[in-house]
Amino acid sequence: MVAEALITRWELPTPKSRYRGLLTEGRVGTPGADLTRIAVLQPQTYMNDAGVSVGPARGALGVELDRMLVVHDEIDIPFGDIRVRLGGGLAGHNGLKSIRQGVGSTEFGRVRVGVDRPPTTDPDRVAAYVLSRFAEPRAEVQELVDHGADAVERVLRDGYPTAPRS
Repeated sequence: MVAEALITRWELPTPKSRYRGLLTEGRVGTPGADLTRIAVLQPQTYMNDAGVSVGPARGALGVELDRMLVVHDEIDIPFGDIRVRLGGGLAGHNGLKSIRQGVGSTEFGRVRVGVDRPPTTDPDRVAAYVLSRFAEPRAEVQELVDHGADAVERVLRDGYPTAPRS
């Protein structure tokens, strides 16, 4: 949903089927100023196999690892929270594990969109939860999507937030 919001915001062309996903490319920024080349890939694999889409697309498009930003849902973050980071652990997220395998590293950026955790640890019920529609009101979901898209734009404009030094 965040990717779709960005495609609309940036007035990118309709995505085409490539690399086992939907891909669109274009330039964003202020006309007459610096325009940034951008590609938005929405893997059409199962989340746990996203790396088989992301890896080949990254290679074919020549995207440096530090220029790759993965937007994903995160059940270990409360609904509505957005967290951004560069690199780090995978916290058991099978989609991120697949992307690590596809790109050969964990040193890619992430925009983690909090969707909260269901009140169970049963793997089947957790899987059903993340694959189901949001139970939250439509306005709250739209706000979450908008905040996720805003976070992507901040990373593109300002880079990754740095941790305070102690």
